[in-house]
Amino acid sequence: MTSPSTYRAGPRFRLGRILATPAALEVIADAKASIIDLLTRHIRGDFGDLSESGHQQNELAVATGQRILSSYVLPTGQTVWLITEWDRSATTLLLPGDY
Repeated sequence: MTSPSTYRAGPRFRLGRILATPAALEVIADAKASIIDLLTRHIRGDFGDLSESGHQQNELAVATGQRILSSYVLPTGQTVWLITEWDRSATTLLLPGDY
């Protein structure tokens, strides 16, 4: 996991258009989780439950304009991914099985 010092108070990249799969919306609602909170964590560089390598890849992606992936485990135990496209045109909330 990255150190908290890599998290920022403000946005680190553009989200673009916000999209979500129906399955992700259902899982998030069932967990009573906040889509805004998930998006805020993602855009500030709290990429969630990734390996150290995954966090490093995201740091490089932020700097060089590649795709950014965050993974969050919700209180229900379900995992939700947020993916921001390389061109920052869109960010999608989805389940790993939706990919």
